[in-house]
Amino acid sequence: MSRKIRMGMVGGGRGAFIGAVHRMAANLDGQIELVCGAFSSDPQRSKDSGADFFLPANRCYPDWKTMIESEAKLPEGERMDFVAIVTPNHVHFPPAKYALENGFHVLSDKPATFDLAEAKELQGIVEKSGQLYGLTHNYTGYPLVKEARDMIAAGKLGKIRKVVVEYPQGWLSSRVEESGQKQAAWRTDPSKSGAAGCIGDIGTHAENLAEYITGLEIEELAADITAFVPGRQLDDDGNVLLRFKGGAKGVLHASQISAGEENNLNIRVYGELGGLEWRQMEPNTMIVKWLDKPTEIYRTGLGYLGKNAAAAARIPAGHPEGYLEAFANIYRNFAGHIRATLEGREIAKDEPILDYPKIADGVRGMAFINAVVASSQANATWTPLD
Repeated sequence: MSRKIRMGMVGGGRGAFIGAVHRMAANLDGQIELVCGAFSSDPQRSKDSGADFFLPANRCYPDWKTMIESEAKLPEGERMDFVAIVTPNHVHFPPAKYALENGFHVLSDKPATFDLAEAKELQGIVEKSGQLYGLTHNYTGYPLVKEARDMIAAGKLGKIRKVVVEYPQGWLSSRVEESGQKQAAWRTDPSKSGAAGCIGDIGTHAENLAEYITGLEIEELAADITAFVPGRQLDDDGNVLLRFKGGAKGVLHASQISAGEENNLNIRVYGELGGLEWRQMEPNTMIVKWLDKPTEIYRTGLGYLGKNAAAAARIPAGHPEGYLEAFANIYRNFAGHIRATLEGREIAKDEPILDYPKIADGVRGMAFINAVVASSQANATWTPLD
């Protein structure tokens, strides 16, 4: 194939933060081009947004259903290859379902769906359709996150005993949703966000990161979630005890009312032989501590890292790589998988292009949300993931 992978977008029009992030991530490696979109529930806003992105007017659609149907009628050499869904949570499932059923691959923002029932239904649709489905749990795209995962999988830390993962933010410390702040408004609205606020928005990132790095699945949890800001309908803070399959124990803390915090996602994992620590705000550094030798500092872009970390790094050591590059790694791998599929090429199981979150991760994320809400409502009763 001597062309770029063609992307359509649902949502992400004027004023949408995450839509711009998705477009930058898709563009970074020059493998993907945006060819069409339904960028807003307002047809005129969708058209105007498409003009901002220099798209022809006939590829700027009034709604996602029209986009998918119209693109399906185009010749194979013109139509989009996949749909990127960058809407609030309640508009994840319907366009994903319709796109898959009409022969298009899907890359969706997280969480996968509005609730667990939709996630399970979507998993069946993905399997039946034969199309690819990816989820932008973008923190898995960092090189040292991949190095941490590979180090644990190789048994270098020994059997894992303890996982501590935290995601504190402070931007919802006051009721900014009443000020017209669009990003806060839908995230705190149960009709758009779902059963959880903070836990659904960033708690699922912490859950996914813990499972991705350790290779362990959360079996059950005990949770206490709170809406601290008066009048807020959904949680803005959560504290969760975790039990993993295999015996490891963990603590997960997610908060959007931790005043003064920016985006301080961090994780510590301890095994029988040593432990490691990684922070998203200093993503090029990982600290590894041992029982019987000095502490080590791992840095991105150096020759001693494994092939998965190396594949995720783009520039020489000492040049910071961050959020957009990690996000772009999800897009690059997903596009690579589409390209291999279109070419009919067999893919080895350890090929880096397969390393992106999939529908199973989406189902686990929704099961995590359900279990947290149910546990908290039952006074932090231990609750299994469904």
